[in-house]
Amino acid sequence: MALRTPTKRKNEIMPARLVIPELCASPETGLTTSQACERMQNGYGNTAIEPPTKTVGQIIRNNLLTYFNIVFFALAACVIAVGSWYNLTFMPVVLANILIGIVQELRAKKELDSLSIINSPKGVVVRDGVFRTVDIENTVRDDIVVFTQGNQIFADAVVASGECQVNEALMTGEADEIKKTVGEELMSGSFVVSGSVRARLTRVGKDSYVSRLTLESKKNNRQKQSEMMRSLSSLVKWIGIALIPIGAFMAVKEILWLDRSVTDGVVSTVGALVGMIPEGLYLLTSIALVAAVIRLAQRKTIVHDMNCIETLARVDTLCVDKTGTITENKMIVEDVCLLCKDRFIEDDIRMIMSDYVFAMQDDNDTMAALRRYFKGEPSQSSREILPFTSVKKYSGVSFHEDETYILGAPEVILGESYDEYSDKIDFYSKKGCRVLLLAIYDGELSDEALTGKIFPLALILLANKIRKNAPETFAYFEKQGVTIKVISGDNALTVSEVAKRAGIANADKFIDARTLDDDRKIRQAAQEYTVFGRVSPDQKRKLIRALKAAGHTVAMTGDGVNDVLALKEADCSVAMASGSEVACQVSHVVLLNSNFASMPSVVMEGRRVINNIERSAVLYLVKNIFSFVMALITLLFTLPYPLTPSQLSLVSTISIGIPSLVLAMEPNENLVRGKFLRNVMFRALPAGFTDIILIVGVTLFYLAFDFPMEEMSTICAIILGVVGLMTLHRMCIPYNNIRKLLMSAMCVTFAVMLIFFKALFTLSDLSFASILVLVVFSLLAYPLMKTLIMVFDRLDKRFIQKKTKSGLQKGRHIAPHRKR
Repeated sequence: MALRTPTKRKNEIMPARLVIPELCASPETGLTTSQACERMQNGYGNTAIEPPTKTVGQIIRNNLLTYFNIVFFALAACVIAVGSWYNLTFMPVVLANILIGIVQELRAKKELDSLSIINSPKGVVVRDGVFRTVDIENTVRDDIVVFTQGNQIFADAVVASGECQVNEALMTGEADEIKKTVGEELMSGSFVVSGSVRARLTRVGKDSYVSRLTLESKKNNRQKQSEMMRSLSSLVKWIGIALIPIGAFMAVKEILWLDRSVTDGVVSTVGALVGMIPEGLYLLTSIALVAAVIRLAQRKTIVHDMNCIETLARVDTLCVDKTGTITENKMIVEDVCLLCKDRFIEDDIRMIMSDYVFAMQDDNDTMAALRRYFKGEPSQSSREILPFTSVKKYSGVSFHEDETYILGAPEVILGESYDEYSDKIDFYSKKGCRVLLLAIYDGELSDEALTGKIFPLALILLANKIRKNAPETFAYFEKQGVTIKVISGDNALTVSEVAKRAGIANADKFIDARTLDDDRKIRQAAQEYTVFGRVSPDQKRKLIRALKAAGHTVAMTGDGVNDVLALKEADCSVAMASGSEVACQVSHVVLLNSNFASMPSVVMEGRRVINNIERSAVLYLVKNIFSFVMALITLLFTLPYPLTPSQLSLVSTISIGIPSLVLAMEPNENLVRGKFLRNVMFRALPAGFTDIILIVGVTLFYLAFDFPMEEMSTICAIILGVVGLMTLHRMCIPYNNIRKLLMSAMCVTFAVMLIFFKALFTLSDLSFASILVLVVFSLLAYPLMKTLIMVFDRLDKRFIQKKTKSGLQKGRHIAPHRKR
């Protein structure tokens, strides 16, 4: 009997599932093409539980049906109902915001979708007895899949042949490497550290462990927001809550208490509410972030998490690996140094190593270099293999009971005998060589530790060329105040020498991580040292945690399996596309060109966006602060609200809308410090209170001398425009050509609007007395704002000093605050 259990992906109907019995296909032949098609057609495909990007419908809906858009449409309906058509001038701005948001997100979707095709995860399956590379979404239950070092297990599976070491830390938190042999389960979300297996997929798509975990996580937790987006969301939420009661009281006050006409009362109430809504701020933030994603995509950089753009802007510590970051990926064998010349000559070493590299299944840069150098024909077959792992720091091959060789880190293999060879090893390490020791081992490869006798045969010297542009890249980060930490599995002295040649500051401060045997030592070393050698994957993660706990914002670059735990732990992780598959999957950012020299442009993009959003947000909050406080004052003292929606639209256009869009797209490389909302509020409050004091003063004049309401409203609108332009002037300092043009254009636009478009913005002609009042209050604006800026700057400095003192008492790193 057919069982129909349709599953649904967003905006997509999944195939109805027919019950198909599980099939244990041969690991040599796998499924047939027809069997795979049958499973895909009946809902047994490894379909992702959600699409990588939003659909077109979701983009349109998310931009159109927002809370504030609904409020705007309701306010517009009220204005239309009373026939005050001129006061609908705020709606074109709202509609333009909606359209711009949709267009920008669609552009970003197009860019990201095209890059996702290039970088989509692949898997190697066995079908019809042939290896085929397919997108992982095209695999099905019962498929035989080949998993090798660096691969992430993308669906639950059972090992059908071979053996491997896997790390399940991303799913369980336990960093131990677990050996998997035939018949044992592979957990989706884990990754292969070493070895190679053929495994049969048992649970795919939404049935897999990682998918169930993801769905459960989404039920219980909201998506984590960045500090800036969290602040904006909180601001928008509280404004949204306050709008309804304030709007209701405002309408009652204007129509009943002040006995104004329904039309005037509705227009004044709508004016107050329109001023309180930061209609473009949230959109501007989204547009700026989306624009950053587009620019990065055009530079062949994929952003998996948009929140990381803000984190990039705040990074003050960058952790890097040696290989692939400081040096080129391609490694070469420079020489072989014999340690037992009377018994083993170079030809003997070449023959042993030829057999060794033929037996090893590892497919990494080191093994590739060894295979290129030791090209001889193998003379014997292996009986046991121990793949290299970052934890043990060595690998091994056993050919006979009395012929077992190990190859790896000299310090680890030699143990207490290291001092006997240390001079020679350090000599080559100081040249920047990676030194491997080849030795005969009188023991079993399955031993947890090297307890058998060690007989050293030779040192194999490998080298990577330092990337041509590495010194320039590190010089840039030093200039920008970003501290570099080099975390590597190689010999600490070797890494230090390479780091010195690359121009990394304090590269002579290095330590062997094997001496860091507890968390206290790791925390202390994270602050004192620049170069860390012989670091295990779990120690990398602990170093990142220690730096974060000290108050640093940490970015991590990596490309290998040994970097995965640290990449997952970092505030922002950047992977090289040429590296391991799992590193790319867990990282926030992927450099498709695998060029570390791209990092400055990535960091600059983050700084550009966040600094400019902060600057533009000040312009929005000035209006919101004024409108909110002014509404409360008019309610408290039963005063008429002095502005109409169209007048606020004029002020918003010349001092907020156009300027914020221009300023948000300018280059800006300054390091972002401090909390977003606090930074913005301290910069917006002087102008906001200047508006309030001046407009309250004008209102009092209106009451005392009985000015016409229309003239009072016009004076208030012009004063708000003057203060708005003063605020824009402050945001444009230091001036460049674009800012000079912007400032000039807004001043001219304001003058033109006042002279030629009075009716459109409900402005009236002023009497001589009203002109005098306007001039006096306009002249007061500059000294008043200057005084308020000094007051709030002092408060800001006191706040920072108090916070710094508190941070130092707690032992946390407090970054110096930038001058505003």
